[in-house]
Amino acid sequence: MRSRLAARSARLVLAAAAVTALAATTTACNNDDTADAGSSATPSAAASADSGGSDSSSSHSPSTSGSSTGGSNSHDSTDKSDSGDDSKSGSGDGGKSGYGQSCGTNDLDFTVTSESQAGGYYRVTAKAKSGITCYLDVNTPSVSFGSGADGVASPVGQGGEDPIKLTGSAVAYTGISPKTTKSNAGKQFENVIIAISDNDPNPAELKLPDTANVDKPIVTNWSTNRAETVPVIV
Repeated sequence: MRSRLAARSARLVLAAAAVTALAATTTACNNDDTADAGSSATPSAAASADSGGSDSSSSHSPSTSGSSTGGSNSHDSTDKSDSGDDSKSGSGDGGKSGYGQSCGTNDLDFTVTSESQAGGYYRVTAKAKSGITCYLDVNTPSVSFGSGADGVASPVGQGGEDPIKLTGSAVAYTGISPKTTKSNAGKQFENVIIAISDNDPNPAELKLPDTANVDKPIVTNWSTNRAETVPVIV
């Protein structure tokens, strides 16, 4: 009886050991499968992450490049615009200072000569200063001997033409007769004051070649023909 119980107990122990061994084997297999599954999933996830990062980087890269290119084009356009403005600015004056302006007295150089015709008179020659081009828009100069009203020369209307262009060697003439009366009356002057117009702020005072006896003086218009500037009372 005891031998049967001992044998049965031995079989139960063996059976329990077998179950334990089987359970251990099953657990080991499950752990390996889980590890394998994890290892296979990990590369896939990494690949997916790498792929996503690469796509994101490449999608941003062209945008940045395009922005830089756009900025460059904008800058080039501004530079061209500035260049155009400079070009216009340069063409505004054409590099010709004083070109096309009306002559002022201080734009001109004057010379005075004594002439014997018509009882004697003074011829004034006007020439533009170096580098100046201007026009005599006013036909008759303003002329006076001294500051008194009796020394102001009256225009006689001789000569005259369309505005005279003065530049380089071009000249214009006017004739001044200091005395038109027959009497011995008169005042002595060694200088004559001339201006392009009555309101010119820079009149010129010219030294006469000799002393003038002045009484009711007259003056002609500007002309490029000296023969037209011999002052006479008509």
